[in-house]
Amino acid sequence: MMFVRVARVLSSNYILMTSKNCLRLSRIICPLVGIKEMSTGKHGISDKLKGTEKNIWVDFGKLAAECKALNLGQGFPDFMPPQHVLDALVNAAKSDNVTVNQYTRSQGHPRLVKALAKLYSPLIGQTIDPMSQLLVSVGAYGALFCAIQGLVNPGDEVIIIEPFFDCYEPMVRVAGAVPRFIPLRPTKSGKTTSSADWKLDPQELESLFNEKTKLILMNTPNNPLGKVFTKDELELIAGLCIKYDVVCIADEVYEWLVYKANKHIKIASLPGMFERTLTIGSAGKTFNVTGWKLGWTVGPEHLMLGMRTMHQNCNYTCPTILQEAIAASFEVELGRLDSPDSYLHQLPVDLEPKRDRLAQMLQDVGMSPVIPEGGYFMLADISTFDTPTSDEDEPKDFKFVKWMTKEKKLASIPPSAFYSKEHKHMGENFIRVCFIKEDATLQKAEQILKEWKSSLGK
Repeated sequence: MMFVRVARVLSSNYILMTSKNCLRLSRIICPLVGIKEMSTGKHGISDKLKGTEKNIWVDFGKLAAECKALNLGQGFPDFMPPQHVLDALVNAAKSDNVTVNQYTRSQGHPRLVKALAKLYSPLIGQTIDPMSQLLVSVGAYGALFCAIQGLVNPGDEVIIIEPFFDCYEPMVRVAGAVPRFIPLRPTKSGKTTSSADWKLDPQELESLFNEKTKLILMNTPNNPLGKVFTKDELELIAGLCIKYDVVCIADEVYEWLVYKANKHIKIASLPGMFERTLTIGSAGKTFNVTGWKLGWTVGPEHLMLGMRTMHQNCNYTCPTILQEAIAASFEVELGRLDSPDSYLHQLPVDLEPKRDRLAQMLQDVGMSPVIPEGGYFMLADISTFDTPTSDEDEPKDFKFVKWMTKEKKLASIPPSAFYSKEHKHMGENFIRVCFIKEDATLQKAEQILKEWKSSLGK
């Protein structure tokens, strides 16, 4: 209000202040009234955050909206969650239990952590204590942040398996740790390949482990690749964790989205790994409610301490009413896990034909899809397409996705964003598309791709 009052003194008319006008006026007025102007240099972004400002979801989501493109980029369903999940939220909102509208326990709503413990105990092969071995967080994002911030010290090293979800690297760097990267490498080529063809080199992986290694970050099923790590691959990682005394953060948010002939195995279930693994899950991915932003971590009490401390001093707790609804939803699923009526088992059955349909569409236009074993994303090789001209100094996939969004009105995500600087070339000949969409959405995509194919004379 100071600037408005001073402006009224200088003029008989009120002045509508914009932020730019306010800054200009402040530079004139502050010296006149004895106020020291605020230094923008002193109060800029924290040094630890520099280099992490850009966000692919913000940039490419904005581009898709501006171009009115069909969005197969970001990973969210365009259909409703299951009815019993919606009913659970309605019931929680209408409940006479006043406590569901108030703060709940910081580490997780009692009803929810008890349901999660009941679900995960047989899957991990341990009796999970809901009050000491579980933490509910603001999405899997919050779980990853609290795990990394709560466990690493400046100078520690963290191994990240590529391609990785893009938040891993900035979270590690903000914590002061040093990321070390190991890529999954494709072992086959052709018109169609499988995510199973992408493998780790055992010697290359072990070369990254040393006395400074604190964590290894892995994602199975993998985003963006869709790879489901086999038991042999998990045993390789587990053996190195045990040999070098390293903790594994297992990002398993797509744990229920595994397609025929594949099996999701929790690395925490392997001998000697429960005590050194933090397993992360997500309500958003499990029940198609990504906007609810609820995630959780299962792990031994000594590893949970750092996470809990970070969480209680950051978010403290998560929305009680949402936790109540997810708890009720899991209680329904726990009663029918062995039934075909289970939503947890039915969703991948429903998605598999969508996956195969989109793969065929991409192949028809000249791309080479990598068929995912799990998750709801697919990489497609665009090597046969020319690199669009651009003044921007950026990888081919960034240029291609921007061109496709603007010219073909079809949005996707450039996978080189899921690689470290030194390995970005491994992702620049691909795009990432999402197939957890209504059939009508995929039909629109098919029409776009057919018209594209026709323009190519194919």
